[in-house]
Formats: sequence, structure tokens, C-alpha cells
Amino acid sequence: MRKNDDIELKIEDTTSEAIQEEERSRDEAAEMREQARKAIQMIKETVREEDPKLTPTLTLRTILGGDFLTADMVRRNIWLFVLMVIFTIVYVAVRYQCQQDMIAIDKLEKELLDAKYKALSSSSTLTEKCRESHVLHALKQNKDSLLHIADQPPYIINVPE
Repeated sequence: MRKNDDIELKIEDTTSEAIQEEERSRDEAAEMREQARKAIQMIKETVREEDPKLTPTLTLRTILGGDFLTADMVRRNIWLFVLMVIFTIVYVAVRYQCQQDMIAIDKLEKELLDAKYKALSSSSTLTEKCRESHVLHALKQNKDSLLHIADQPPYIINVPE
């Protein structure tokens, strides 16, 4: 029976140790929770939802650092920023369309210049073929034509009005 008592004592000792260990871990967990609560409380105290107010002087450092672009300033001027973006988009679109129109105008001007040169060439050729000497030469070659050069000068008839 002694063995049973020893076993029971050993079991009781190990269970009491386990209980003590569990209590220690609970205490540590409670301490950690308490520390976490304190840390959260400290963070809540230091953190504010308000933006810091700007200093009345605007320096190059605040501009380059972006400090003047606070949420309050952006909220107050959001419609100005939207308007600026819209104007920028319209400006780019109009400039692109203008450049496309200028390219089309240049192309049409080149076509017009080519058409003028062709018309000038055709007019020159027609003028050359309509000269009196060429017409007389063509009449001489066609002997069956009844047309010939007049032997008498033309008569001028004056009609009273």
C-alpha cells in the first residue's frame, strides 16, 4: 500500500505543481494584458485626430517638406484641386486636337500646292497649243480644213447707242 500512497503523493505533487504553473501563466497573461491596456491608453492620449496648426510663416522648408499640405488645407481646397485637374485635362486634350488639326492643315496645303502646280502646268501646255503659230501649223497639216488666214484686215463697225 505504500506504493499507492507514494503514487498518490507524486500525482498530487505534480498536479499541484501544474496548478501553480497554470496560476503563474494566468498571472503573467493578466500582467501582459494590463501592460497592453496601459500602452494603448498612452497611445490614445498622445494621438489626436486634429492636424497640427501651421505656423503663420511659410518657409521654403515647410513647402519642400510638404508640411503645408495638411488634411485641413486639402479639405478646404479640394474643389480648387479638382478644378485644376479638369483644366489640365482640357488643356492637354485641346492642345492634342490643335496639333492634329495643324498636321491635317499642312497635309492639305501640300496637296493644294501640288494641285496648283498641276493646274499651272496644264494651263501652260494649253496656252502653248492654242498659240496662233501652232494653230496655223495644224491647219496646214490638215489640208481638208476650210479655215485659213484672213487676207483683209477686220472691219470695225460702230453702233450708235
